[in-house]
Amino acid sequence: MAEDYYATLGISRDASSAEIQKAYRELARKYHPDLNPEDSSSKSKFQAVQTAFDVLNDPQKRQMYDRYGSGFESHGPAGPQGWPRAAAGQGPQVDINLEDLFGGGGEGGGFADLFKNLGQRGSRRPARHAPPTRGSNLEQELTVPFTTAVLGGEAQIAVRRSDGQVENIQVKIPAGIESGKKIRLRGQGNPSPTGGPPGDILIQVRVAAHPHFRRQGKRLDVRVPITLAEALTGAKIDVPTPRGTIALTVPPGTSSGRKLRVKGHGVKQSGSVAGDLFAELMIVLPPDLATADREQIATLCEKYTEAPRADLRW
Repeated sequence: MAEDYYATLGISRDASSAEIQKAYRELARKYHPDLNPEDSSSKSKFQAVQTAFDVLNDPQKRQMYDRYGSGFESHGPAGPQGWPRAAAGQGPQVDINLEDLFGGGGEGGGFADLFKNLGQRGSRRPARHAPPTRGSNLEQELTVPFTTAVLGGEAQIAVRRSDGQVENIQVKIPAGIESGKKIRLRGQGNPSPTGGPPGDILIQVRVAAHPHFRRQGKRLDVRVPITLAEALTGAKIDVPTPRGTIALTVPPGTSSGRKLRVKGHGVKQSGSVAGDLFAELMIVLPPDLATADREQIATLCEKYTEAPRADLRW
């Protein structure tokens, strides 16, 4: 290689800093010993390129080189020893690292891609394989009875697999589940195509209506029919609840629409206190009430002058 550092890098004497660095990158790639294992001269060529770059990339050293040539170090500000040299076993100190030199992060693929096919020990990096992916989830819908949603229980779903087979799966229904909630069956979805864990089954729950009970969160409402006699004189009546039948006391003179609260007999979810049950009393007259009896009841009611609709407004 020529002693002329500009000739070594193949640049003109008025080259800019960017042109110097560009030339250095190209030549360093060309002569790097790891890329030329069969060329015994590549090491000396690479060192010559490195030395030329170390001088021309430093504005102060370049100025001295342009003035005194390659022996400029003897004219340094501190005499022949004025220019610091690299310690034994170390190359020249430069501002460009290997990732910059070999296009790390750029279009060329970077330092790792440059050496991935080299056979030298320490130059090859292990190939990275994509980790196994999870199988896809399956989505199902399930309608459960009102009583099962309140008390919990089991249900069954039919799942069609990718091979066309239909599998029946038992599903545990947690107590107190509400319509619209989802149950996740982990690991029972589609298998992974890459050997990863299987997906899940996501079950959208729908709760069927009940002919008598209604639900608002943990609260239960039920309409309870009572006779005219029970409303007039009071009574004890049996009322079914999620936790068994209870005896409910109807106060004398009860009107239709009156609600009696029964604490702790509503919906109970796991880890929470049970809600309440509200029984709405509804007076039911006998459908076959005789005309004479009707007239007698009407005559009896004429003795009382209450106006039940006096406060009714639009």
